Amino acid sequence: MWFKHLHLYRLHDAPSLTRDELESALDENGFRPLGGSEAKRLGWSTPAGRNGQQHVHELQGHRLLAALRQERLLPASVVREELETRVADREGQEGRPLRRQEKQALKEQIYEEFLPRAFVRTQRVDLWWDTRNALIGVNASSRARAEDILDLLRQTLGSLKVTPLATRTTPVRAMTDWLKQPDERPAGLELGDQVELKATGDESVLRGRQVDLDGEEIQTALEAGRQVTRLALTVDESLSLVLHDDLALKSLRFADAVLDEAADTETDDDPVLRLETDFLLMAQVLTRTTEQLIDWLGGEAAPAATTP
Repeated sequence: MWFKHLHLYRLHDAPSLTRDELESALDENGFRPLGGSEAKRLGWSTPAGRNGQQHVHELQGHRLLAALRQERLLPASVVREELETRVADREGQEGRPLRRQEKQALKEQIYEEFLPRAFVRTQRVDLWWDTRNALIGVNASSRARAEDILDLLRQTLGSLKVTPLATRTTPVRAMTDWLKQPDERPAGLELGDQVELKATGDESVLRGRQVDLDGEEIQTALEAGRQVTRLALTVDESLSLVLHDDLALKSLRFADAVLDEAADTETDDDPVLRLETDFLLMAQVLTRTTEQLIDWLGGEAAPAATTP
């Protein structure tokens, strides 16, 4: 249940849907397994899996949604090898080189033949919707995956105006300042042991793991003009994470105190109640962390545009 990554989005003109209305909309767009010739499919699932039937779990204004993504894995190398074989056979039979359009037609034919036999990968992506603060967070490893889920939600609701959460001070500038000026670090911020630094106009990347971020090597790189694009930190002793330059929060690790509180809460071995207990505690920590980060980064920036 506990999120590993978080991409944050600000909701604009959030739709005023009751839990039941949202449940009905998600159910209509529920996940169905891939058909024989389909390459991928995305649909809503139940956050509790086989243990529950609800598509929406709502507690104190926090909503938990889950989507399933299925895709067939057909390596490009397999298609390329088969294409080379068929092209060679055709050219040998016809005594002439095949035109580009003919090769493309063969490639499409190979996809049609091989796709139904390809392995299927299923991935779950969870979505946290903070209705009180008009915020959405997606537990996805990449921004592209998060955008896929938002597109699905937009299709489900008819419209959804969101923008990536943005702050007045960019994460790059703030993280660089935190390393350069230790005495001016915000109270409640504790550095971890991972960092990524890049130089303007230079594609080279300096990465450090299990390093002293206040050490001479890092300070020398900063003095040479490198800027911080990723930084491991802990917020108020409750959540450790790696902050990225696009405000993505990766490698989330909730403090033992938070996990212990969840474990100590009696749920009578009810898997749905356990899910909801963990989710509520997690959502509360994520809300506090998000508010703290926005404050440390100079407040929220006005969005440039919204996506309908």
